[in-house]
Amino acid sequence: MKLARPKSLKEMVVDELRERIIDNRLKLGASLSENALAADLGLSKTPVREALQQLQVEGLVEVMAQKGTFVLRIEAEDVVQISELRQVLELAAARLAMERSRDELISLMSGIMAPMQEAYDRTDMKAYRKLDAQFHQAFIDLCGNRYLRDAYGQLSFRIQALRSRLSGLSELNSRSVVQHQKMLDAVTKNDTPALLSQLQKHIEETRVSYLAVMTTRSMDETETA
Repeated sequence: MKLARPKSLKEMVVDELRERIIDNRLKLGASLSENALAADLGLSKTPVREALQQLQVEGLVEVMAQKGTFVLRIEAEDVVQISELRQVLELAAARLAMERSRDELISLMSGIMAPMQEAYDRTDMKAYRKLDAQFHQAFIDLCGNRYLRDAYGQLSFRIQALRSRLSGLSELNSRSVVQHQKMLDAVTKNDTPALLSQLQKHIEETRVSYLAVMTTRSMDETETA
């Protein structure tokens, strides 16, 4: 049995700051101070600086010359382009996963869907949002293409940041539960066209919801889970 390597201090700081950005404790566009973050975490500036560099690679942090370091900003055009790329990658991954690992996909998605429904029923949107991410990640993990996985990895945390800022919208959540169940049903029935159709519809409706929120209020003010 292989022993898990303990996380480094930098990795722990990355995890903590990433989660704060995703769940909106650190607002979109917020200025990030190494000194303030280090003091808050009870650490020196070095692991904080290294963590911010990693988050910059992930697209969650922006470094602006002569201005400082900020949580990513998301404009309407960013939402459109993220959604377009998400659709390309997830549909390709879903098709490949169906071809190469359908039995594993059924098992993995079924294991996620049940707690997703439970989280929705008890209105635990933080848990629901995390399970939602895992549900979509199943296509990526089982697609059998490491380059596709790497490409999606560059996008996935920004998708999560957007997803969490919509997790308080009850109408969207109710549609989401139904759509995820339909995707699982299609996988179980070995109906790839139905799966791809439902996944495409789901991503498109989510894009429309993002843009609707942005036209009525700042994304920073969207209720979080």
